[in-house]
Amino acid sequence: MADTQSVIAGARSDRKANVYEIIDQLLTDFFELHGDQVSGDDSAVVTGLAKLSGHPVAVIATQKGNNLEERMATHFGSPEPMGYRKSLRVMKLAEKLNFPIITLINTPGAYPGADAEASGQGQMIAKNISEMLKLKVPILTLIIGEAGSGGALALACSDQIWMFENSMYSVLSPEGFASIMWKNAHLADKAAKLMRLTPDWLLKQHAIHRIIPESMLADGTLKIAMTGAIRTLSHQDPTERLSNRAAFFRRF
Repeated sequence: MADTQSVIAGARSDRKANVYEIIDQLLTDFFELHGDQVSGDDSAVVTGLAKLSGHPVAVIATQKGNNLEERMATHFGSPEPMGYRKSLRVMKLAEKLNFPIITLINTPGAYPGADAEASGQGQMIAKNISEMLKLKVPILTLIIGEAGSGGALALACSDQIWMFENSMYSVLSPEGFASIMWKNAHLADKAAKLMRLTPDWLLKQHAIHRIIPESMLADGTLKIAMTGAIRTLSHQDPTERLSNRAAFFRRF
C-alpha cells in the first residue's frame, strides 16, 4: 500500500497540472468547445470533442494551469457554476450524438467564492450529479490528481471510475478536514491518514473500479485500456447500464 504523503504529493504534482498535455497523450483530433451559453466561459473546465483510437468521444476535464497567472484564472483548478454548466452542455451534446463521455479530474473542489455561491454553485453541482445519472451514453472517469468534494463528484457520476496510483478522492481536502477538526490546516498529514483517500483503500471499499499505474499513461497502454472499457460499456443495454450506474452510487 502506498504511503499517504507520497500519494498526495503525486496527486498534486505539477506534471498533472496541464490537462491539455494529458488529452494529447490519450486522444486525437481534439476540438475544444467554449462557453456555457448563459454567462461565459470557465477556464477551469476544458471541454470538447475528440477521438479515442479513432472513435469519437466527448471530453470534460478540469484544468489547473502551468503558471501563477493561469492558476489564478482557474482558481487552481476549482470550477465555478459556468464551468459545470459548460460541462453539462457538452455531455448533453454527446448524448445527442451518441458519443461516449470521458472525464478527466484534477480539482480540489468547486470554487467556494461568494460570487460562485450567489450564482448557484450548489444547485449546478446537484444538477450535474442528477443529470449524469440519466445520460444514456457510456461515461468513463479518470481521476488523474485531486478529486475533492462535490466539485469532483459533479464530473464523476460515471459507469467506471479509475484512479491513477498517485491520486486522491475525498469529501474535502486534508487541509479543510484539519481546519474543521482541529482548527489547524497544518495538521493535513494527520487528517489525510484518517480520511483514507488513497486509491488502495477506495478500491477495497468498492468506491472506484480500477487503479492505474502512472506508467500506463506514458507507454500507451492506458489508451488501449480505455478503448476496451468504452467498447464494453457501449455494448451494454442502455437501461442496464443506467441501472448499474445508479446502483453503484446508491451504495454510498
